[in-house]
Amino acid sequence: MTSNPASTANPIGPAASGEAVPAAVPAMSPTFSPLYQQIKGLITQSLESGEWKPGEIIPSEVELASRYKVSQGTVRKAIDELAADNLLVRRQGKGTFVATHNEDRAQFRFLRLLADDGVEHPHVSRLLECRRLRASADIARQLDLKPADPVVLIKRLLQFDGETTVLDEIWLPGVVFRGLTLERLQEYKGPLYAMFETEFGTRMIRATEKIRAVAAEPSVADLLHVPAGFPLLSVERVSYTYGDRPVEVRRGWYVTTGYYYQNDLS
Repeated sequence: MTSNPASTANPIGPAASGEAVPAAVPAMSPTFSPLYQQIKGLITQSLESGEWKPGEIIPSEVELASRYKVSQGTVRKAIDELAADNLLVRRQGKGTFVATHNEDRAQFRFLRLLADDGVEHPHVSRLLECRRLRASADIARQLDLKPADPVVLIKRLLQFDGETTVLDEIWLPGVVFRGLTLERLQEYKGPLYAMFETEFGTRMIRATEKIRAVAAEPSVADLLHVPAGFPLLSVERVSYTYGDRPVEVRRGWYVTTGYYYQNDLS
């Protein structure tokens, strides 16, 4: 594969491992960074720039080792970490691919609701609204915006086995998601994060969540078809893309009758 001259690394000196340190590695901190971590950073930069798009195969370990002037083992260790971070996917006998939210397994990473039988049941999304407005101080803070900056608000319901189970309020930066409308959401056939990835170039990499038990307020109870004061699970999420940039604030209310929220700790 012919590499982009602007991103091809040239050695500037010996690393502790005896390998050359890629010149493209920015010297932002005096703290020592292992060589494979530097290579991981360079590969991540290529993912962020769109050099390799979601679902596409990336160059082989041999090709990347030649590109960055390091050993194949160093590249392999960097790719192992990126796979563990769900940015890359190894496929036996086929190669390594850029992870995509179009894969079924990616959806469960961000929707952790399981039925009591432990099975992932399919769900149907019912969109309620999509509109542009000015960010409140709280939403602006979480999205690293200025108060009154434009944001997009999406409201939807998720139905599992015909039962309304989740109410979501989703806040997105208006500049990043310019052109997102209710009609466009309704026309898209696929997961919401897959749409953000393919049509707006924004991939959700990781998220932080706050979970608590709450009593349903009347407006929420009405949409979820439960009595006011009914016990719900409240899940507040901030999702991040490359560069640890926040690009989504999500507030969800979950009916957990027959369901539970599963989180795997490691």
